[in-house]
Amino acid sequence: MAEVADMKDQDTIIEATPAATSKIRELRDREGLTDKGLRVRVVGGGCHGFSYALGFDERKDGDTIQQIDGVDFLVDKFSAPYLMGAHVDFVDGLNGAGFKIGNPNAKSTCGCGESFTA
Repeated sequence: MAEVADMKDQDTIIEATPAATSKIRELRDREGLTDKGLRVRVVGGGCHGFSYALGFDERKDGDTIQQIDGVDFLVDKFSAPYLMGAHVDFVDGLNGAGFKIGNPNAKSTCGCGESFTA
């Protein structure tokens, strides 16, 4: 069974801003996915080797589940080391709106910020 991370007993894998959790709840509720969490993954690809994938998903064995402001963030064992200390934000500005991930483990990122090298 997936484990719920007790943030008092282990390091926080990711953090999220109130803007991000508000937008995630809005999207989740609008799509009728209230029983799903937001999976944050690192996948191979992009111009720098790794990229991020976000999507609503069910909990899976081996996931770490972080509950932040009413949102379950699901992180698999492969992605966890790459995401340790990362923060998820939602920005809405002149250049468009979307989720942004700040990752202290990224040695370099591409110009658009969609991929990184670890």
